[in-house]
Amino acid sequence: MKTKRFLLTAGIVLAMAFTFSCSSDDGGVDGCPNPSVSGNSLSCGGQTYKIVVIGSQTWMAENLNYDPGSGNSVCYDNKPANCVTYGRLYDWSTARSVCPSGWHLPSYDEWAALDDNATDEYDFLDQPGGKCYPDGYFESIGRSGSWWSSTECDSEKAYSRSSTERHKGYLLSVRCLQD
Repeated sequence: MKTKRFLLTAGIVLAMAFTFSCSSDDGGVDGCPNPSVSGNSLSCGGQTYKIVVIGSQTWMAENLNYDPGSGNSVCYDNKPANCVTYGRLYDWSTARSVCPSGWHLPSYDEWAALDDNATDEYDFLDQPGGKCYPDGYFESIGRSGSWWSSTECDSEKAYSRSSTERHKGYLLSVRCLQD
């Protein structure tokens, strides 16, 4: 009888932990601080990023390289030089909150609108930062990149650019879109 109660109690605790870990709370991560736009650049957190207008949208033309100090983000292969070249990789929960004030993680539809405006003309996606799997395995830097969207598929997955579903535990690049 004690074993059954223990298993029931453990099951309830695990279910509660899973529920809380999959909530929409961003964990208190703050976006890149003190943003300012000047000409064709955006400065925040000690970094300057190129920006570009494509169609009616204003995008960061480089991957975000902001370390929020909390949440889950890394440099590819845990090497700071990779952050300088390719930006940081973020899990979905962290990605939703790291864009500077006045900017946001683009939705699936906003990425689709971008694709309709011939991004190759702008060399927009020539910063392939690769990805990191939830188990810590890094892959594809310099060859391919994946960028988060704010659009969820379900409690475990969200869309990345090109409508691919990714587990929210993957670490992918972030591009921010002006509000």
